[in-house]
Amino acid sequence: MDIIKLARKNVQQLTPYLSARRIGGSGDIWLNANESPFNNSERYSGSPLNRYTECQPKALINAYAEYAGVKPEQVIASRGADEGIELLIRAFCEPNQDAILYCPPTYGMYSVSAETFGVAQKVVPLTAEWQLDITAIEKNLDNVKVVFVCSPNNPTGNLLKRQDIETLLKTTKDRALVVVDEAYIDFCLDASTKDLLATYPNLVILRTLSKAFALAGLRCGFTLANRQVIELLLKVIAPYPVAVPVADIATDALSQTGIAKKDQQVAELNRQRSLLQQSLEALAAVTVYSGYGNYLLVRFPDGDRMFKALWDSGMILRNSPIEDCIRISIGTEQENHAVLQFIKQQIND
Repeated sequence: MDIIKLARKNVQQLTPYLSARRIGGSGDIWLNANESPFNNSERYSGSPLNRYTECQPKALINAYAEYAGVKPEQVIASRGADEGIELLIRAFCEPNQDAILYCPPTYGMYSVSAETFGVAQKVVPLTAEWQLDITAIEKNLDNVKVVFVCSPNNPTGNLLKRQDIETLLKTTKDRALVVVDEAYIDFCLDASTKDLLATYPNLVILRTLSKAFALAGLRCGFTLANRQVIELLLKVIAPYPVAVPVADIATDALSQTGIAKKDQQVAELNRQRSLLQQSLEALAAVTVYSGYGNYLLVRFPDGDRMFKALWDSGMILRNSPIEDCIRISIGTEQENHAVLQFIKQQIND
């Protein structure tokens, strides 16, 4: 018997999200996953592991609520922001009836999660300036329950206009949730939309500790929303989604000392991003797009050739779906310098 035939038809046909780890590679410089280059490893010696954790550990929820400037009842913790995406689709979208809407180029898991749950997708590309096409979105809201937008956007790195986000929230009032993915907001906190939670009950915000807090391997994310949304998500989340060591380490990272360390490392990564951008902009025929996260999107005369040359040399970057573009995560000063020198050599040859 062919076991594959037992699977749901949409899963049989599904193309999984190609994460940086799935794509693989072999090298010494890894700037392809927007991870932090800082190793803030913790030696775990915390709570006993023979007991289940709380579904939502109070210390962790309180710590993140204080950091984000919201109330604890507006926060739910999950296995990365990716689980938050799934929870929202599962809680608000009827399979084979409702739809999500997203605006590429953007993060690929919105589409994959919707496909997995049998939820339709409406695609409204960003404008040429990589901003929301509000008029086109308004024309495509029939049956849409969740609209996903990303700011800073991955892979482009730019911020979406706050005015457009507010317009979208008004347009979708009583019709759909607007989910603002703020996975990279810690690199530009002033641009967060979290203050809009008090005005727009249909606003949901995704956050993570993977980027600025240098805890990608911990798999800890958060969804911020009004209390009613959080209570609905608590109905569909797994019984024990946050492992005991994860809760303990994440809570420590959100302490005064942990946040101070994060702030210092963010400042350094922002400085390195600016330096790398300036150096790349000085190269002939290279276009660097201003970024607000811990990465840059760079266009080359022949992006595929440049990507392969870097890959073959052990410098693992991320090939972008945007033509001739490569996404470069910001690494250490030494890593950034090595990549820059290699690119210069390739361009001059």
